[in-house]
Amino acid sequence: MLRPNRPPTSYSAAADSSYPTYSYSYGDYNTTSGSRPGTRRGTGRPSTARPRTGASTIARVERQEVVCAIAESRGISPTVGLSFINIDTGEAVLCQICDSQTYVKTLHKLQVYGPTVILCMSTAASPKSKLFSIIEESLIELGSKLTLLDRRYWSESSGMDYIHDLAFADDVEAIKLSVTGAYYAVCCIAAILKYLDLGCGTTFAARSLRIKFESGQGAMLIDVSTIRSLELVQNLQNPKSRDCLFGLLNETQTLMGARMLRSNVLQPLTDKETIIRRYDAVDELQAKEQMFYATRGALKNFIDADKVLTALIIIPKRPSIYTTEQSINHIIMLKAFVLSVSTVYEALSGARCPILATIREICAPENALPIQRMIEETINEDVTYAKQPLELRNQRTWAVKTGVHGLLDVARQTYKENMADAYQYINELSEEHNMKVDLKYEPARGFYIRISTSEIESRDERHLPVVFTNIVRKKKYIECQTLVLMKRNLKVSIVTSGHTSHLDCVQVMNAYHEVVLCSDAFIQEFIEKVRCHMSALFKMSEAIAMLDMISAFAHLVTVYDYVKPRLTDTLGLKDARHPIREKIMQTKFIPNDVYATQQCRFQIVTGCNMSGKSTFIRSVALLTIMAQIGSFVPARSASFPVMNQLFARVGMDDSIECNVSTFAAEMREMAFILRNIDNHSMAIIDELGRGTSTRDGLAIAIAIAEAMVDSKALVWFATHFRDIATILSERNGVVAMHLAVEVSENDTITMLYKAVGGMVQQAHYGLALASVVPLPPSVLADATLFAHILERRLVQKKKMSANVLNERRRRLILDLKEHLLQAYNGSLEGELLASWLMELQKEFVNRMTSINASVNEDDVEGHIEERDDQPEDEGADMMDEVSEEEEHEDQSRSMVSVTSETLSSARAISENGR
Repeated sequence: MLRPNRPPTSYSAAADSSYPTYSYSYGDYNTTSGSRPGTRRGTGRPSTARPRTGASTIARVERQEVVCAIAESRGISPTVGLSFINIDTGEAVLCQICDSQTYVKTLHKLQVYGPTVILCMSTAASPKSKLFSIIEESLIELGSKLTLLDRRYWSESSGMDYIHDLAFADDVEAIKLSVTGAYYAVCCIAAILKYLDLGCGTTFAARSLRIKFESGQGAMLIDVSTIRSLELVQNLQNPKSRDCLFGLLNETQTLMGARMLRSNVLQPLTDKETIIRRYDAVDELQAKEQMFYATRGALKNFIDADKVLTALIIIPKRPSIYTTEQSINHIIMLKAFVLSVSTVYEALSGARCPILATIREICAPENALPIQRMIEETINEDVTYAKQPLELRNQRTWAVKTGVHGLLDVARQTYKENMADAYQYINELSEEHNMKVDLKYEPARGFYIRISTSEIESRDERHLPVVFTNIVRKKKYIECQTLVLMKRNLKVSIVTSGHTSHLDCVQVMNAYHEVVLCSDAFIQEFIEKVRCHMSALFKMSEAIAMLDMISAFAHLVTVYDYVKPRLTDTLGLKDARHPIREKIMQTKFIPNDVYATQQCRFQIVTGCNMSGKSTFIRSVALLTIMAQIGSFVPARSASFPVMNQLFARVGMDDSIECNVSTFAAEMREMAFILRNIDNHSMAIIDELGRGTSTRDGLAIAIAIAEAMVDSKALVWFATHFRDIATILSERNGVVAMHLAVEVSENDTITMLYKAVGGMVQQAHYGLALASVVPLPPSVLADATLFAHILERRLVQKKKMSANVLNERRRRLILDLKEHLLQAYNGSLEGELLASWLMELQKEFVNRMTSINASVNEDDVEGHIEERDDQPEDEGADMMDEVSEEEEHEDQSRSMVSVTSETLSSARAISENGR
């Protein structure tokens, strides 16, 4: 396949143009005016990018050549334009984002597409803009190279001209309408295409490039640290392992489907209708066994259509024998792809859900019929794509139909005779030396001989006959040549220029290359015709990729016990399991229930070491991602709200390359999360504040927890600080839970891996686990003594204040409101609804009465008496506090009365029918 030249690593100017390329390597510049001294990141400006986590790159399905251009506006709320062109798949994506000062959305796009080259304006580097500095800091993480271009190549008019000339004819007007107002994105596409043309020598045929516009919305935001921490596309311990979310879900059978799956894992959908349509497609495919197996069978032998089609739309600047050979290869692969599409159409017969029906419609035979007719007119019917070099060369030789060109037929006959002579010579060689001799072929070496070492050993000879030359000994084989075979290589295999000692001629043009050159005119004419149908072909490729991903999800449902999720306002999971841990564990995974709404949005998870806290909170995040890409999830039942952002702060790794400690790295990550989190976000925080002193760590953890409660995001906060759960337990929206353990009489701890309500009760579980190591008995005895002394000093009787009681009353009433809304929007009716409302009323009255009864009047009176000797104004203030408390009690009693009346009315209504 034709690939563009690599972008230059230093300043260069094309010989036939004045195209200046300012190439940038990490930490230094090279320009036309001479080398500037290496410049490192300035130390005066604090870093605003997401801190690096040690991962140099995100795992990709395969390394692809992707070029990106970035342009930005100036202002408090910057607008960023991005464009990406994937040279391997022939896809161009334009995007314009209204980003924040941290450019988190821009970095997310870069992480998803993984560009090999990032183009920026030269004016952005001197002086450095904020975006340029952030990209500079992220280069190692992205695995990209930064190249600077002159400002004049960012032209909106040139960008619109490129869109008009290169986009599919049916899509031009729609694309122009969608990019109206996206000035920066259009400028970026102009810069990329000019760079590819003049800098890399890559041009695309007219009306043949897939161009689409993406808005900043429509996908969940997952930053690179979260991608790494949750092991979405790469296992942390073994990068080659499939034990990651992408590896678990990747049951695709085509490379197009694998690429689409990876893109979806990194940016899950946020559009409810699209997600539900995917659920329906997976449900129908896994329910209809015959359709499922027919679909999997049809997808099994598909080639990488994206790469084949892209190769056909790229115009080589310097045609050669090699480019002609590759063109014939791509035509043969195109034939295989077009013929395979009809099997998908037949496999989806009877499909009802919208996605499967649309895929079947795109793969209908009438859509591929024009291309099939062109193939039948030009390509031999028996020609198929082969992987072995010699077989593929033979297929190329007979690719074009016989009778269309007299010289082509003569060259083929000559090639056939030369091939026959070569095989005849090998047979004669085998008979003469009484050994099995195989004829092999490689493009670089031509024909050569392979002899098994067992043939030599059976003859008790260490040396081959003298006729064999250029001997290469390998483990099981001996590879060699003969003088006669080398001469035949010149005739049938290799082009030789200049004087040769074997043949008396100045230039040898062998039969095979004559066949290729005679076929070239017909192949190029055929490619020009095919380019007129690229829109339909790329749509077929995308449809196959989508079907492959959905069939992979359906395959998981048949192998594992997954359930179809529902999209609601409540996150509710019954018997949820960690998808990756469940796959790799030898024993049965213990599931857990999860419930989260705005009234229990901040869940503090405590528990012993190794009790499963990290696994529990990570499973919630992974299942949310699975649900938003359209996959079923490992649970008995599941419902999810649609999340727009996902954040994870897990692990305790030093960032050596950033020269920051564990605590500094975790504070930078938390600052990033707090700047971007909102009420449509989900966050999992594991062991915050453990990298510094206990007192400071606890204080910081409480402050951050308070801020995250106020953000109204769904948060799971795993910690060993029990005081956090105690201090925040009265806050609205805060729930405490722990991973249960079982303590025996001899103080041994058995992990139950079950999440239950309340804080962990084992105060000294660390000591119990330390005894398992085991530590020396004297050390354990001293540790136990010191722990009890510290505990006695810290334990104090805490009096319940009026503020705490009022907060409990408010929280109870908000819980009641939430339950009533759920009942109103739910499916309960009639007597069942009336019974449920009566139970809700009883529970509410009992809990409110319990709160009011907890007021210790004696403590309040004693407190007032202690203050009698104080000034009158302070005593008056104290009396005001008591009066305020009584007022709140009266309000709560009235709330109970009003709520009781509301419940009674609701029960009466339900009796008459909802």
